[in-house]
Amino acid sequence: MGAGLHSGTPVRMTIHPASAEYGIWFRRTDISVGDALIPAKWDSVVQSPLCTKLRNAAGAEISTVEHVMAALAGCGVQNALIEVDGPEVPILDGSAAPFVDGILARGVRRLALSVWAIEILRPITVSAGEATATLSPSDIFEIEFEIEFDEAAIGHQSKTLNMANGAFVRELCDSRTFCRQSDVEAMRANGLALGGTLANAVVVDGANVLSPGGLRHADEAVRHKMLDALGDLALAGAPILGRYTGNRAGHALTNKLLRALFAQPDAYRTVVCDDHTALRLPGVGVRQADIPAVA
Repeated sequence: MGAGLHSGTPVRMTIHPASAEYGIWFRRTDISVGDALIPAKWDSVVQSPLCTKLRNAAGAEISTVEHVMAALAGCGVQNALIEVDGPEVPILDGSAAPFVDGILARGVRRLALSVWAIEILRPITVSAGEATATLSPSDIFEIEFEIEFDEAAIGHQSKTLNMANGAFVRELCDSRTFCRQSDVEAMRANGLALGGTLANAVVVDGANVLSPGGLRHADEAVRHKMLDALGDLALAGAPILGRYTGNRAGHALTNKLLRALFAQPDAYRTVVCDDHTALRLPGVGVRQADIPAVA
């Protein structure tokens, strides 16, 4: 149980196991008429401020999917049915750690079929203003991110991670979404982020961190941007073998990158992972004990 970021309304969510090649789907249990199943795919994303929102052909929507998608990808889960009794995934503490904890507490079952992955064959770059996002060839899945904010509490941050061997669980999953106090005031004036509190986001004001307990990591902001990128890239429908590089990128730009990738069939190929490659995918070897204690 948790509140949604936008409305503050309590929402219940349950992740169910699914068979091989099922993929990841959301089901709105509060919708009794029409199609309530929403595919967790890049081409179901619709424009939305603050988060990633999905919509099916019948118009059913689910928003703020990025953190649970990151948790699934980071735990190596490629097949699941996620039931939600409202229009938004619970924000919980603003990170993916509660989802990771729940998934690993129940356990992950390895299915009999081979794992498919999307191998990047040549660089693809998209931009919007000063922001850029790139997918380029790599034998492993890596994320590199760089951000720059005027607020001294954030400033310039950069980080690169090989996402194999549980790196997401150990390094990224507990990093919370962040915003400026001025942004919070502006959003609430426009009826947005009504469920947002200092308990589910890092709020900064100049050099000050307003959230109780301060930061979980000195570079928590860039770590959370990497978390978001993993969740948004998981909407590709399979693990990616390549390097994602984001500079001031956000949800919309990462989705634009996936759309650009899949519009160019010579830029990628779908491959069956051999045992050696499969062992380097996110989620292999993760343990509940690897979740940072602050979560």
